[in-house]
Amino acid sequence: MSCALSIKDLTCKYDEQTTVLESLSLEVEQGEIVCLLGASGCGKTTLLKAIAGLLPLSSGTMRLNCMTIDDGANWIPPEQRNIGMIFQDYALFPHLTVEENVAFGLRKLPQGEQKAKVAEMLELVHLDGYGERYPHQLSGGQQQRVAIARSLAYKPDLLLLDEPFSNIDTQVRHELIAEIRKIFKKQGVTAIFVTHSREEAFAFADKMAVMNHGVIEQYGTASELYYQPSSKFVADFLGGGSYLTAKRSSESEFETELGLVEATAQQHIQIGDSCELLLRPQHVQISAAEDSSVTVLEQQFMGDHCRYVIDASGSRLLASSAEPLTIGQQVSVKVETQGVLAF
Repeated sequence: MSCALSIKDLTCKYDEQTTVLESLSLEVEQGEIVCLLGASGCGKTTLLKAIAGLLPLSSGTMRLNCMTIDDGANWIPPEQRNIGMIFQDYALFPHLTVEENVAFGLRKLPQGEQKAKVAEMLELVHLDGYGERYPHQLSGGQQQRVAIARSLAYKPDLLLLDEPFSNIDTQVRHELIAEIRKIFKKQGVTAIFVTHSREEAFAFADKMAVMNHGVIEQYGTASELYYQPSSKFVADFLGGGSYLTAKRSSESEFETELGLVEATAQQHIQIGDSCELLLRPQHVQISAAEDSSVTVLEQQFMGDHCRYVIDASGSRLLASSAEPLTIGQQVSVKVETQGVLAF
């Protein structure tokens, strides 16, 4: 695959004083869906604005399909970048019908070509038959699909989406995410979207960039970031883990309150060093046992499974179990070593 978007050492400042993005680099391949994932205020939307041309760069370079669109000396205005953008509220024109909304960016085409393209787009997003309706007559998911049809109609080189699923009911969100991902893949769309939801990122993106205070902490596939986080920040943001105090005793073994545990260590951790082991719930398997010092502190029913918190010699750990357990119950602990990391 060839590179669609290349960002090198990008820095953006507000009021020439407050640095929002600092020395940020990112490569997006043709046809990839990339997620910018992070907490509010980390710079996700600022990066989208910079890519769209709505915010000037303080330094760095940005290239789209091998063409420089901003490097400080050369700047291409937003309307000439062929970049589509879908906002959180979809920004549909309330006084226009669905067909008219989709056709808005096609006004330079002959009338017949416009109608054919609009029909093609509405069929693509499964809204054929809705062309005469107005936005207020549609559900949130249907409005989202209209916004996507309008953006894809003029074949943008890159599509930017800012919190695209935040206004969708939870019940239909996962179905809509899967549907839109199929549409993007079918059309070969290159897209960057912003979210603070790891579930949305896992379901929608090919790659994820976890952002923190204006920098990208780690960039890669969901499985790479989840199973091989480069920092505790990335591990904690992707969630579902707890830490166990340990001491490295050999190349692959660590002494803990639960006995020896095998783990993969960061390079800076030497034999004899104290550290912490990142344990995902699936690493900590518990079962009922008498005369154990480990007890269940919390139990939360999640529908298809239960989430447990246990007290293991003063350490609070997330755990999983194949059997139902109750708060206060004594349990035995088995640590599955595959994928355990030491920080």
